[in-house]
Amino acid sequence: MRLHVGCAMWTHARWQGRLLPAGLPPGERLRAYATWCEAVEGNTTFYATPSRSTVESWARQTDPGFRFVVKLPRTITHEHRLTGADDDLRTFLEVMEPLESRVHALWLQLPGSFSPADLGALAAFLHRLPRSHRYAVEVRHRAFFEDERARRLLERLLTGFDAEWVPFDTTVMFASPPASDAERDAWTKKPRLPRRTHALTDRPIVRYLGRDDEERTIGGWRPWADTVADWLREGRSPTVFIHTPDNADAPVLARRFHDDVRARVPELEPLPEPMPAEPLTLF
Repeated sequence: MRLHVGCAMWTHARWQGRLLPAGLPPGERLRAYATWCEAVEGNTTFYATPSRSTVESWARQTDPGFRFVVKLPRTITHEHRLTGADDDLRTFLEVMEPLESRVHALWLQLPGSFSPADLGALAAFLHRLPRSHRYAVEVRHRAFFEDERARRLLERLLTGFDAEWVPFDTTVMFASPPASDAERDAWTKKPRLPRRTHALTDRPIVRYLGRDDEERTIGGWRPWADTVADWLREGRSPTVFIHTPDNADAPVLARRFHDDVRARVPELEPLPEPMPAEPLTLF
């Protein structure tokens, strides 16, 4: 029984010297983060495919059981909209090879304009993908959440490829007006969609956005803690990513979410103690 929790990134200016040791070189920051969390969203790959040497560094800094949910580049999902991007896809898959089993899923985050009318392109793209990876799809068109036929069509398509539907739960963010600069920024940029809690596979993936107020974030994830506990009892192996608008305490909150689920499922193993932010002393 295993629950992996993580954040949207493994390095953040607000973490240095407070949660993670200060002054870590870039090539050591993932290693330190991995003592806090056992998964991370690979958001940087959306903007550019990294070099193979960079990905080799990621592999060196993490254990084989660490989970990367790696986002496909926007050239594939947004610019080409899944068609005519085979060369970009081939390059990306080759670059990701050093991560081996650490690639928990390759993540297709589709634009809000990608509608039920585009499901044929998604089906053709999934058909071309190698079966050596697992895949997860995030959709943002409201029809998939509000139209029963569109929802069933997408679920049937994803199930046929053993692919997961990734929910991005922003309902707590939009439950009341923003109260900080970071929340105001999130208010204008994040999708406003209904909460979805149905898993299609044995390895569901959840993205949850809370608030910059800790108690509101924790209160908002209680339905997810119940759902994830049920998934664990069913034999599933979930991965949950905790976001807040400023992400200043995201690793702490991710671990707190794990604790909350463990309170519901006591047989879940606790997370190891994280690396201290300051060197240990004798006195």
